[in-house]
Amino acid sequence: MFPEKLLKQIDFIKEIDKIKYIQRKTKLFNSDRPENDAEHSWHLALMAIVLSEYANESLDLLKVVKMVLIHDIVEIDAGDTFIYDLQKNHSNTETERLAANRIFGILPQEQSEELIAIWEEFEAGCTPESKFARAMDRLEPLLQNSSNNGGTWHEPGVNYSKVYAKKSVIKHGSNTLWEYAERLIDDGVAKGILKKS
Repeated sequence: MFPEKLLKQIDFIKEIDKIKYIQRKTKLFNSDRPENDAEHSWHLALMAIVLSEYANESLDLLKVVKMVLIHDIVEIDAGDTFIYDLQKNHSNTETERLAANRIFGILPQEQSEELIAIWEEFEAGCTPESKFARAMDRLEPLLQNSSNNGGTWHEPGVNYSKVYAKKSVIKHGSNTLWEYAERLIDDGVAKGILKKS
């Protein structure tokens, strides 16, 4: 028969397929179709590989890739929270922690502990890897909104100061990418697709 370790790993692989059904508010580039969490995570992983030379500090790139691939798996249970949500704060919640323990807990203990630790490191945002991973997470929807005539910037309560504050996380991971992001934000205001106040 097959080893228990393999069966647990296969169970985890089946479980995380559910991430493909988690819809985000942000739309694909030049599209009306919402992105799902799996597409988002894949895109961030490739962005990290391509843009890693712009990180403020030297990185363990494999760890960054792991972070961006797993950071939203908790949304299988917790759901996606829109970054500019007026009712719910977009930060780590007890619901997400329970989801991390349940989903990663499907794996054999050693792998479970590793992925929970990587997820927690991403959430804390204190290491060079987590700062850069979070920069990717904030840059991608900015690029999408810029390509979609403002996209989610037209949602109620979203304005320049909120976008600027949420996206400023990028500078902790990459000063160069933050300069680029600032220009996109300013261009959004100049084009009238992002309200100044």
